[in-house]
Parts: sequence; structure tokens; C-alpha cells
Amino acid sequence: MNGSIPEKAQELLKERFGRDTLIALATVTDGIPSVRTVNSYYEDGKFYVITYAKSAKMKQIEANPNTAVSGDWFSAHGKGMNLGWFGKSENRDIAVKLRHVFKDWIDNGHNNFDDENTVILCIQLTDGTLFSHGTRYDLDFSEK
Repeated sequence: MNGSIPEKAQELLKERFGRDTLIALATVTDGIPSVRTVNSYYEDGKFYVITYAKSAKMKQIEANPNTAVSGDWFSAHGKGMNLGWFGKSENRDIAVKLRHVFKDWIDNGHNNFDDENTVILCIQLTDGTLFSHGTRYDLDFSEK
């Protein structure tokens, strides 16, 4: 994330979303939007989600990476990227963080980490709007 995000907004994003947080994730197929609630973790202009590669959301993102997210007085646009299997070496650093952040439920049997279709979805934010105590922050996450 570049330095164009005000420090106070960065602090608010980390406070609100730098942990296991439910957000609404929207995708679009053939002009028809779909939205679902997902567990997520925010860090440096990106949301991370553990999901299944063959899920509808991942098929939709593969066809059209444009996404939107919403939660706790924040909404944003982004680009969805499949980072691949949770267990691959390139994902080690973020996988360790996700294991810690999602520790309350990650091993409840919902995920099969031996299955290479258990993947990490990264949503790279492009722009968004954050509200806090009467202040509006219009945020540009794009690289300059």
C-alpha cells in the first residue's frame, strides 16, 4: 500500500479488519452481482480469505477479477487473485498469519489443507470509503 492513505485511516483499517472479521464480498457474472459473507483478514491494502478453488466465487473471480467488499462502515473495490494452494511454499508467510488469525475455527473440519483446491484468495483493494465518528476517508490504494 502506498503512502497516500492517511495514517488515521490505516490505523482504523488495521483495528477493524486486522483480525478474523466478517465482510461482504461481491463478485459479478454476466452483469449479475453475487454477494456472500466471508471470514477475512486485512493487511496492507489487501484482504485474505481461505476458500475452495472450485467455489462459485472463485469461478466468478477467475472470469472477472473485479470485486467489492463491505463491512464495519467501510466499502471498497478490488481485484481478486487466487494465490493458490494454502500449503505451497510461496504462501508460507501469509498462511502462518491466517492460521493464527483464524485459530478459533481453522481446524474445525471445514477445511482440508491436504487438498490443493484449498486456496488463499487475495483481494487487492483499489479504492474505498471509510467512515469513523463523522469523518469520511476516500481512499486510493492504487500504486502510483
